[in-house]
Formats: sequence, C-alpha cells, structure tokens
Amino acid sequence: QVQLVESGGGLVQSGGSLTLSCAAAGRTLANYAVGWYRQAPGQEREFVARLYIDDTTNYADFAKGRFTVTRDPTKWKGLLHLSNLKPEDTAVYLCRARSSMWGDHWGQGTQVTVSS
Repeated sequence: QVQLVESGGGLVQSGGSLTLSCAAAGRTLANYAVGWYRQAPGQEREFVARLYIDDTTNYADFAKGRFTVTRDPTKWKGLLHLSNLKPEDTAVYLCRARSSMWGDHWGQGTQVTVSS
C-alpha cells in the first residue's frame, strides 16, 4: 500500500503563496500521475490540478494562472505551488497518485487557510 503524505499547508494572508508537497514513503512518484484536489467544509471535493507522467498538466479554471503543479527534480515528490491566494481557496488540499500498474492512492490532506 502506498502511503501519501502532504505537507506545506498553513495560514497565509490573501495574496500570499504556499508550496504544497506530496511524497510516498520509500517510493518515487515518477511513474504516477499526481493530482491535487481540495475540500472545503461542507463542500464536495473538487479537482485542482494534475501532472501526468509525461509532464503534461491540466488545471481547474480557478487554478489557471495562479497554481502550478510540478515534480521536484528527483521526481520523488509532487508539488503544488499556490500563488495570489484568496480566502475562497481555504480548504484541505489532498494529493492523489494514480498509475495503471501501481493503483490509485490518496493522502490525508494538508490544511490551507487564507485570511482576508
């Protein structure tokens, strides 16, 4: 079982930036598509961004121009760079790693809180 762990969340002022990280203990994420989702209290989980194995990406409309999904140079971690954050971006951000060979795995999430 792949255990994903997110980190990098926190409290930031409106307009600020954060970088979230997603790592799998003892395993590279180079062979996975790494997706990011978020869930605010009382709301459905929603898609944020995805980085495919070939490094192509896609983003939710609200994320375009503000969020960037990458891997670290070692490809052991997935990263989500958040900029120009708004209070409505407040949510738990979850990482998902998917592979046709290695399965579909989720992390527990990291809290991002944006104050106005």
